[in-house]
Amino acid sequence: QDSGTFSHNMAAAHHRALRVRVFAGPGHDATVGSSAGPKYVRNRAPTLRKLLQQPGILKGPCCHDGLSARLIERAGFQFAFMSGFCTAGAKLGMPDTGLISYSEMLDTGRAANEATRAIPIIGDGDTGYGNAMNVKRTVRGYAQAGFAGILIEDQVAPKSCGHVRGKRVASREEAVARIRAAVDAREEGADILILARTDARQAESLDEALWRVAAFADAGADILFVDALESEAEMRAFCRAGGAAARVPKMANMLEGGGKTPIMSPAQLEDMGFKLVAYPLSLLGVSIRAMEGALAGLREGRVPGADELGSFASIQAAVGFPEYYEEEARYAISLSNERTTSWKPTATSPTATTASPPLSAASAASSAASAASASSGGGSGAASVVEADAVIEESSATTLVSKAPPAREEGSSGSGSTPRPRYFLVKITDKSNGVAKLETRIPANFMAGLTALVPAVAGVNIESMINSAMRERTGGDPKAPIVSLDTGSGDKLEVFVEIEAHYAHVDDEEQLPVCWSCMSHELMMLEDAACGLLPSAPAVEKSNAHTRAVLGYYRDCRCYT
Repeated sequence: QDSGTFSHNMAAAHHRALRVRVFAGPGHDATVGSSAGPKYVRNRAPTLRKLLQQPGILKGPCCHDGLSARLIERAGFQFAFMSGFCTAGAKLGMPDTGLISYSEMLDTGRAANEATRAIPIIGDGDTGYGNAMNVKRTVRGYAQAGFAGILIEDQVAPKSCGHVRGKRVASREEAVARIRAAVDAREEGADILILARTDARQAESLDEALWRVAAFADAGADILFVDALESEAEMRAFCRAGGAAARVPKMANMLEGGGKTPIMSPAQLEDMGFKLVAYPLSLLGVSIRAMEGALAGLREGRVPGADELGSFASIQAAVGFPEYYEEEARYAISLSNERTTSWKPTATSPTATTASPPLSAASAASSAASAASASSGGGSGAASVVEADAVIEESSATTLVSKAPPAREEGSSGSGSTPRPRYFLVKITDKSNGVAKLETRIPANFMAGLTALVPAVAGVNIESMINSAMRERTGGDPKAPIVSLDTGSGDKLEVFVEIEAHYAHVDDEEQLPVCWSCMSHELMMLEDAACGLLPSAPAVEKSNAHTRAVLGYYRDCRCYT
C-alpha cells in the first residue's frame, strides 16, 4: 500500500480498537479503554451510587497514594477512602492538624485515581479549605480529579483527626452552609457524592451530633458520618436517626490501634444499620512498622529476607510492570532498518545515498538551510560560503546524501572492535541458601557507584575487573558472569553482560559510541549517560560530533535497544 492508504487504514484500525464512551452530566458513566484489558472508568460516582443501592455493607480501606489505592483495588475491595490523616503522614511526614493543603490533597487524589482502573474513591475534603465558596471549588476540583465522593466536615481551622484532643466545631449555621454549598456544586455539574461529617460528638455532645446529621440530610447529603462515637449504644443511636437522615446511608470508622470507637465486625456494623465502613490506619500502620523493621535490619547489615520483602518480580507486579509491558506490546514498532543500516559508498560516485535514521526537525532544518545557503552563494566571490555537505530529499523514507567520510587508516578499529556492554545485570545471592537478594540492571557508566548498593565491595575496583574481563572474553557461554566475587558477608556478587553494543568508526582520530536509535532522537551522542555506553569521547567537541552524525559518519552500529 502507498503511505497515504497505509496511514488511513492504521488510523481507522486504531479508532476501532479504542472504544470511547463519554456522557455529560451526573449519573452517567464515562469509560475510556482499549479492547484489551480492563477499562479505565473516568467518572466513578455512578458506581458508588449503585453500590449504595445494593445489599450488604461496603468495606473500604484508606489509601494515601497511588500505590496504596492500586493495592486496595487489586485486593478486590469495593471502594476506598483517601484519608487526610494518612495522606498528611505519608506525603508530608506531618500530623493531621490542618497542615496539608487543598492542592496537595488534590494532587494525591489524581495519582490515586490514575493508578486505579474503576474502584470508586472517596476523598477527604476536610472543612472545604475555607468558606462556602471554597467548599464549592473544592468539590468541583475533587470531582475533576476523579473522586467518586468527597467528605466535608464541620470543624474549625485548624482541624485535626476526630480521635485526638482539642475538637472544635463551627456553628450550626456555618456547618449546614458548607453542606449546602457542596450539594449545590454537585447539582451544578460536579458528579460526586457528598459525605457529610460532624465532629460534634467530641466537641459538644451526642445530641448535637445527631441534630447536625439530620440537618445535613435535609441539605441533600448523600452519606452521613459521625466521627469518634464512643460506644455501641451511640453507634446504634446514630443509625436510628429519624427524618431525612433515616433514608441516607451511614458510614462507620473503625480506627485501628486504639481509637475512641469500639471495633466491630462488618456483620455487626451491618446489623446496626451502617452501609459503609472505613479502615483508616491498616495500610499506613503496617507500612510504618515494616519500614522501621527493615531499617533496623539494614543498620545492622541485614537485607530483608524474601518473606518480608518478596521477590523483585512481585514488586514489579505490584507497581504495574506486567500490565505496562502487555500494553506496550500493542504499540510496538520495528526498528530493524534503523539498527542495521550502514554507510556504503558507490563505486562510481564520490557521494552516496544512505538510508539514515530519521533526523530531528531541528537537524533537518539546519542541514537544509546550509544547502540553501551554499547553492545561492554561487561564484568565486562568495568566499564565506561553504559548500553544502548534506541535503534532505523528500521521499517516503528520509534519505541522506552525504560526503564519504575519510578513509580509515590501516590498523584502525571499526565495527569489529571489542564489544562494549550497555547494561550490566548485578546479582547478589545468599551463599547459604542460594536465594537471590538483589537482581537489578545498572547502566555501564554507573558501575563505579556499585558500592552504594553493596557497601561490602567498597575498595574493590569493580569497573577495572569488568574492563579486564571484557578484554579477555572470547566466545564461551554469554550467560556466564564476567565477574564473581565473595562480598565477605556470606553473599556472592555476580556481574553479567545484558546487552552489547559496538563502536563505529568516525574518522582517523576518534571512536564514538553509536546508537541509531539515539541518533534519531536529537543525536545525543556525547552525553555521559547516552545509551548507557562507556566511555564517552571528551576529546571531540559536541558540535563536531553532531555534525558528523548528520553527515552519516557514524556507521556499522549494532546497538540492540
